[in-house]
Amino acid sequence: MSVFARIADKWALLIVEALGERTLRFGELKAAVDGISHKMLGQTLRNLERDGIVERTPYATVPPRVDYALTPAGRELQETVHGICHWTRRHAGHVEASRRRFDAPDGD
Repeated sequence: MSVFARIADKWALLIVEALGERTLRFGELKAAVDGISHKMLGQTLRNLERDGIVERTPYATVPPRVDYALTPAGRELQETVHGICHWTRRHAGHVEASRRRFDAPDGD
């Protein structure tokens, strides 16, 4: 899978955006990324870690603790992701209205 396809994934974008502010634990990330399943969060985090976007820090505690944070490359990517998320929020109404017009029957 190409790098672009990996980082352009819906879940990857939302995880990078969530980690933009601070280090989070798995449960905190799951709560921050609305609708993501436990399995998909784990898989996406592994992929982002493999690609050097996310850093996983395990602690030898009881119960076990693992923190996730953006690497320097991930923080740089987060700036772009933040812009995309901002654009999406800003133009969501326009996009939805355009979709409704496009999908509307022509009256035939």
